[in-house]
Amino acid sequence: MEESEIKKALLKKALGFTCDEIVEEYSLDENGNPVLSKKKVTKKFNPPDITAMKMLLEKQDILKDDELSHMTDNELKRERKRLLKLLKEEEESES
Repeated sequence: MEESEIKKALLKKALGFTCDEIVEEYSLDENGNPVLSKKKVTKKFNPPDITAMKMLLEKQDILKDDELSHMTDNELKRERKRLLKLLKEEEESES
């Protein structure tokens, strides 16, 4: 796995994402072979992860580890909003 792929995965986890959750049920046919009888696809939202946000911040040297460990949840949420805005601006400038 390349560093850019790891960074993208970490960013995805830090920002939160939606994925498909698939549940399949099988039954046996007359010959005893498994046959798909039900398939349920559900959209699942995975909320933003604070630990992933901290890792991104530390990697980019935006804040030192000591500063992050002393931040309250509200301060971390404000920092997340600020970083999301910066990321959005960066993505728009790259397009």
